[in-house]
Amino acid sequence: MPTAIIADDERLMREQLRSRLAEVWSDLEIVAEAKNGEEAVAAVRDLAPDLAFLDIQMPGMTGIEAARAIGDACHVVFITAYNEYAVEAFEQGAVDYVLKPAERERLELTVARLKKRLGQPPSDLRDLLTRLTERLDGGAGRSPTKAGPERLQWIQASVGQQLKMIPVADVLFFTSDEKYTRVQTETLEALIRKPIKELVEELDPAKFWQIHRSTIVNVDAISGVTRDFRGRQLVQVKGRTDKLEVSRNYTHLFKQM
Repeated sequence: MPTAIIADDERLMREQLRSRLAEVWSDLEIVAEAKNGEEAVAAVRDLAPDLAFLDIQMPGMTGIEAARAIGDACHVVFITAYNEYAVEAFEQGAVDYVLKPAERERLELTVARLKKRLGQPPSDLRDLLTRLTERLDGGAGRSPTKAGPERLQWIQASVGQQLKMIPVADVLFFTSDEKYTRVQTETLEALIRKPIKELVEELDPAKFWQIHRSTIVNVDAISGVTRDFRGRQLVQVKGRTDKLEVSRNYTHLFKQM
């Protein structure tokens, strides 16, 4: 039985799509619903569905950002009220799109295409998502994405007996134990009390990836990914000997690397 998640910040839209899908695809099981991109990515990581229906317009992590984080872990279907953006996404290789409100006749066509694609690997959406993001951010003063939270720009951290303001862009990775989180840059190591869970919510998900419950890495700082003798994935950090373990829940992030 195929499985799917639905991500939309509007409860009525989630319920409406779930109801329409039940009408046109009775053996599709909706295993989770999400109110934002972060919840959608977590649901894909934890439940490994075949499909993710992602609303482009969500607060915080948008559907586009969530699709980038999901990678090829499952097939992606965009949900949108903006026809021009949806058509571009579909024509450039996305699995398909659903216009709000989901109409039965249009959804039947979508389902027919999805059934054919389920036996194939998910599409590589990286180039598409980059182009789509550029268009949404710069399109005629109108963007279908809702304003998200301001991302963390500076870290106030203890370095010896001093407090320093560290630009987030300079951080190579964050790792934590029970009491402190280590902030590592090219030139210094510092400690903060902010837990990884809070950092994940405040950092830009396109630039910083959580790869373990206790580790976040700057994507630009990754020089490669290897495996040890036990088969664990290890992230190599540019200019350092550190090797950061990738837990099984996050291995999908590196399938395209």
